Amino acid sequence: MSVDQTTVAKIASLARIKMSEDELARMAPELSQILDWVEQLGEVDTSQVEPMTAVIPNSLRLRADEVDADPLTGGNRRDDVLANAPAAEHGFFGVPKVIE
Repeated sequence: MSVDQTTVAKIASLARIKMSEDELARMAPELSQILDWVEQLGEVDTSQVEPMTAVIPNSLRLRADEVDADPLTGGNRRDDVLANAPAAEHGFFGVPKVIE
């Protein structure tokens, strides 16, 4: 793919980058080379390559999902939490009305 100076000027204006005529002349072949390289990468057969998210295999250490596993931080503490609330309503935090 070939990129000319008018295309580079349009891209520069869209990106709000001010470029001189010399910079536009130097940038056009560089962008053409980059696009040619990307096209060359598209020709590589990757059908047998498995997608990966990291170079080394990783696995997460998971804990058992248990309710009330810790008595201090587990569930069934609603009354203790709401004891410090300025306004508790029906088992929830009461907040001021902001929409009329």
